[in-house]
Amino acid sequence: MCNCNENLFVSLNRLPDEELCILTGKGNRQAEEELVARYHRLVRTCARPFFLAGGDSEDLTQEGMVGLIHAVREYDADKAATFRTFAEICIRNRLYSALRAAARDKHKALNQSISLDTPDFDSNSYTSGTSSMAQRNPEDFLIDREHTAALLAGVRKQLSEFEAKILGYYLDGLTCREIAEMVGKTPKSVDNAVQRIRRKVAQQLLSGDVSRS
Repeated sequence: MCNCNENLFVSLNRLPDEELCILTGKGNRQAEEELVARYHRLVRTCARPFFLAGGDSEDLTQEGMVGLIHAVREYDADKAATFRTFAEICIRNRLYSALRAAARDKHKALNQSISLDTPDFDSNSYTSGTSSMAQRNPEDFLIDREHTAALLAGVRKQLSEFEAKILGYYLDGLTCREIAEMVGKTPKSVDNAVQRIRRKVAQQLLSGDVSRS
């Protein structure tokens, strides 16, 4: 029995994504687990820019995993491109939905009072049902991928050489332990660098000084 299970695991590990999706559609739970494990790093990669900008790491990861599982169960090779492309779209869509929901909650609060923590943005770049809404929350801003890329590019200029290296590995989805092994530091040292980067991202967001140049 053990050998059969081990052989099944090895065979699933060697199958391409698309075949694993077919098996998942037939009710093979192990095939689904293999795909989820295979793309967990992609979830982290998609979620981390939002975490650096102030989001909750656990919440973002959970939302991203929901998007990944949806991709695993709904993928159709006849209608979509590669599974990886489809999975990334589903993960990002789920994250954006979570960000929009968070933004709506904050907008409700802004109807009652002005938030001192939210920077002013060009009201023409945001469409809202409330015509007097002339501010954007960080969640609104980050939904625009070009703005997110510009934000991180601007922050890179403020980082030390060590922090910039950590940021690159972090955005690639590596864990703090994996990064620590890459740079020859302790996981705690890496985590401290990530927290410093988060503070610099927050300062950049609150200042509203984000350039695409």
